Parts: sequence; structure tokens; C-alpha cells
Amino acid sequence: MAKNAKWKAAAHRAAKQAKKAAIAAAREADRLMRVAKQRVESSGAKQRLKKALQKAGRVLKAAGTAAVRAGIAAGKEAARKG
Repeated sequence: MAKNAKWKAAAHRAAKQAKKAAIAAAREADRLMRVAKQRVESSGAKQRLKKALQKAGRVLKAAGTAAVRAGIAAGKEAARKG
């Protein structure tokens, strides 16, 4: 009987250690998934921001070109009326 009790206690200790290790591994996996998700979200936000800035740049460039053309047209009209 004493031998069985020793084996049972050893098996119980091993099971407890295995459970603790499994819980720790699950926590670490959750942490890594959160970090990866944040990186994906932030990279997506960076891409959206980059696209928005590029679009704003194109709009501003077009507006600048239109302003230059309007200035040229106004100058020509003023020269014509003299």
C-alpha cells in the first residue's frame, strides 16, 4: 500500500506541474496573439493613413495646377484688355 501511495503522490505532483506548464503556455500564446493582432491593426492603420495622405497630395497637386492655370488665364485676359 505504501508503494501505491508514493506513486499516486508522484503522479499527482507531475499532473500539477503539467497543468501549470500548460496554463503558462496558453497565457504566452494569448499574449503573442494579442501582440500580433496589434501589429496587424497598426500596419493596417498605417496603410490607410498612407493612402489618405497620397490622395490628399494628389488633390492638392491638382488644386495647385488649377490655380496656376487660372492665374495664367487671368494674366492673358488682363493683357488682352490692356
